[in-house]
Amino acid sequence: MRTLVLLRHAKSDYPGGVADHDRPLAPRGVREAGLAGDWLRAELPAIDAVLCSTATRTRQTLERTGIEAPVSFVDRLYDATPGIVLAEINAVADDVQTLLVIGHEPVMSGLALALADDSSDAEAVSGIESKYPTSALAVLRVPGSWAELELGGARLTAFHVPR
Repeated sequence: MRTLVLLRHAKSDYPGGVADHDRPLAPRGVREAGLAGDWLRAELPAIDAVLCSTATRTRQTLERTGIEAPVSFVDRLYDATPGIVLAEINAVADDVQTLLVIGHEPVMSGLALALADDSSDAEAVSGIESKYPTSALAVLRVPGSWAELELGGARLTAFHVPR
């Protein structure tokens, strides 16, 4: 059984004259990304690999989590669709047991709900349907290989918002 974690980037700032891709974390985001990292270390197996959008706020979120694992910065994860993110997950090596994906809304919530099977935790599903705020994490259990993961093919087990 593999573990997939979908992390929305932490709260970003909106400095004038900065392109969306280059927006940094806000002070609140710096703190909450650290809390997300603390939760990941306390609640889940060690992260084996990370797929991260190339946006500044996703890179800074990863840095602030303190997660140390091999990272692939993927341009396609910025302004992506759930299908694009799933294709990147499907290409992950079989030796990765726990995968962290750091991306953006509305893709993180859409993908989490699309992957969730009928046995998924109802409270987690409801939480995601309600709102997927910055720094939120969805945890899914994947029974097969990453290459075999498809819509409805994972069990959503947790949804956590670090505050």
